[in-house]
Amino acid sequence: MDDDFASFAGERQQQLYRTAYLLCGNRERAQDLVQSTLVSLLRSWTKVRDAENLDAYAKSALIRAFRSERRKFRREAEIRTLAYSRDPSVGTHDPASEAELRVLILEALRTLPPRPRAMVILRYWEDLSIEETAAVMGCSTGNVKSQCSRSLEKLRARFDGRFNELVGSNP
Repeated sequence: MDDDFASFAGERQQQLYRTAYLLCGNRERAQDLVQSTLVSLLRSWTKVRDAENLDAYAKSALIRAFRSERRKFRREAEIRTLAYSRDPSVGTHDPASEAELRVLILEALRTLPPRPRAMVILRYWEDLSIEETAAVMGCSTGNVKSQCSRSLEKLRARFDGRFNELVGSNP
């Protein structure tokens, strides 16, 4: 294995894992996504290592792996959608801890389609700019703006107007 790749993978693995976990909401699947991403990067490392923004390239590869997994396991996603179709009484629930809040937010994120979910995670959890998010997602900045706006509106509606209070900001 190339020493450059080993160094890169060691430094970025945890960051990729956090993003993967936010995308899929499952530790084991997040680990699998990171491993798939790193294997993909290793296969083309001679070309990838010279990329202008290696972090953006790695996040793009992670998003592609996530979207590919979603297509591959469509039946599983349909079953999960049925399981998550219940509407928790978020409006009457007063989260007692940060852990409960995370669960509520992760559950709400799962209601978004994969591509808009990825955009929201990159913009607001990874704190990427609109331009950086567009580069990672391979789309226009206008697409990022509109998808994030629509997604945040859906999240706000799900939390019955308590979205800003729950997340502690106004994205």
